Amino acid sequence: MFQWQYLLHENCRFYCVETILKNIAAFADAAHGDQRRKYADERYVEHPIRVMKTCQQFGYPLPVLAAAILHDVLEDTDVTQQQIREFLLSMMTETDTNYTLSLVTELTDVYTKDKYPRLNRQKRKAKEADRLEKVSADAQTIKYGDIIDNASGIVEHGADFAPVFLKEGAELLKKMKKGNKNLHQKAMEVIANEMDQLRTYDLHSKKEE
Repeated sequence: MFQWQYLLHENCRFYCVETILKNIAAFADAAHGDQRRKYADERYVEHPIRVMKTCQQFGYPLPVLAAAILHDVLEDTDVTQQQIREFLLSMMTETDTNYTLSLVTELTDVYTKDKYPRLNRQKRKAKEADRLEKVSADAQTIKYGDIIDNASGIVEHGADFAPVFLKEGAELLKKMKKGNKNLHQKAMEVIANEMDQLRTYDLHSKKEE
């Protein structure tokens, strides 16, 4: 059964944004359970925490930071919107809770393999890119952070998948232009850097052959 526990005494939860974020991270960690990062030996929750910290550097408010931590929960776990809502309402205002949940919903893939089995990955990702082009600026900003974290080091740790992921990331960034300009630029630079490394990797591989 899905369970979590608050990290600090209940009376402390309402006074400190950092405490609230730690509790949200604990909730996300419980939701993701034993899931681990594909190309890193770490619990999955470390990824959304880094995405949150990326957004935090640019002064984003609590609802956006909360959504960054929770951005994969609906997509990758059995936790429901209602469970997230009830949890957030224990620490946040209804307005902030609703906004966080709306961002998480915007960031949850619609065109999944389970729902659209007749579409191949390329077609699903193309439709997802068209959808993400229309989501809110804050949702796009979180997605920039997601791309930055997922793309960083992907050639070193997952060279076989890197060409596909980097191409998809570049296409997304071409369409998503409403979010934080600095983070958008950083995401483009990370993609470009990894593509350069991929070309170097391919050259070395060919020489070894």
